[in-house]
Amino acid sequence: MKITCSKDRLNHAVQTVQKAVAAKATLPILSGIYLSAENNKLELQATDYELGICCTIDAQVDIPGKIVISGRYFQELVKRLPGDTVEIASSTEDRTIKIMAGTSQFNLLSLPADEFPVLKSLFDKQNGTSNLTIKDNVLRDLIKRTVFACATEESRPIFTGALLELTENDVRMVATNTHRLALKKSITEQTTSNSNLKIIVPSKILNELARLLNSELPVDVNICWEKNKVAFRFENVYLESRLIEGQYPDYNRVIPPEFGTTATINTALFIDAVERVSLMAKDGEYNVIKFQFNTSEVSITSNNPDIGKAYETIPVSTEGTDITIAFNAKYVTDILKNIGSPELLFSLNTPLSPASIRPVNDENYTYIITPVRTL
Repeated sequence: MKITCSKDRLNHAVQTVQKAVAAKATLPILSGIYLSAENNKLELQATDYELGICCTIDAQVDIPGKIVISGRYFQELVKRLPGDTVEIASSTEDRTIKIMAGTSQFNLLSLPADEFPVLKSLFDKQNGTSNLTIKDNVLRDLIKRTVFACATEESRPIFTGALLELTENDVRMVATNTHRLALKKSITEQTTSNSNLKIIVPSKILNELARLLNSELPVDVNICWEKNKVAFRFENVYLESRLIEGQYPDYNRVIPPEFGTTATINTALFIDAVERVSLMAKDGEYNVIKFQFNTSEVSITSNNPDIGKAYETIPVSTEGTDITIAFNAKYVTDILKNIGSPELLFSLNTPLSPASIRPVNDENYTYIITPVRTL
């Protein structure tokens, strides 16, 4: 192989695929980045069998070929190379790869390219797959508004992923750890070959996808899935992941149909007060803070016998009966950071029943939170 390409484009491609390089590879080949050059295109791939990412860039290909190079060293090296262009040449005789840029020259050992598990695009399959097209800004918003609510412990794998669902009217994403639930709907002109979309995507894959969806102007994201795999394709990037198998619970059953008390609250005031009061609760077993809602204000308190007490009030406008209720402080601050609205509605029924937090004037985003029982 012998190619010349833009250093910036190569660096962007390497940074794109490097998150799929296996950190603790059981197979040495999975610690590498696969490069394939032909027809003036350079394709980079990395996979750890759970996540696979492919990125294609323009390059001057003098000699086509395939190589695998250490992901760790290649990433660090490309980032620091001088000049505007990079030349990469491989030698079959001594299994080395020469990388030249400006006055710099490096020789790295290669890994056997024929051992790399090359990604085969789901989009090329003729049968057994379904497709959906959605704008990247819509998908990014679905992810960022929900995935933080996924479970982090692996004891119940189904809750470590988010449900992506397509209905007749909208596309939805749902995430829960059984103590809280985030639901975001988007009414969009999506195009699909199958209206029965219900797949559970691992949260770490969705977080990586959101990082890559960063175009300034909206672009189409093509989604393709089969029984146990999903793929996302946009611009020059292809990302593939395994799906979490199993039946996602009926999330509609945990959303109360109505509430007896609803408070309208300024989001900025609320998050500042909650974060201050929760400082006293952080070392506690459940990170509990208490809210006392009345007609014109909410009192927020925490009590840690080893540290002290905190008490704060902020103005609210409450309709319904007064109520005192306690929550895990992290579950409240997480939604306040992601709600994206200057005002919110905090809706409650009883001290022991689930409550709802959602933006004012936006019924397409709902967050359900389970209270903590206090003595």
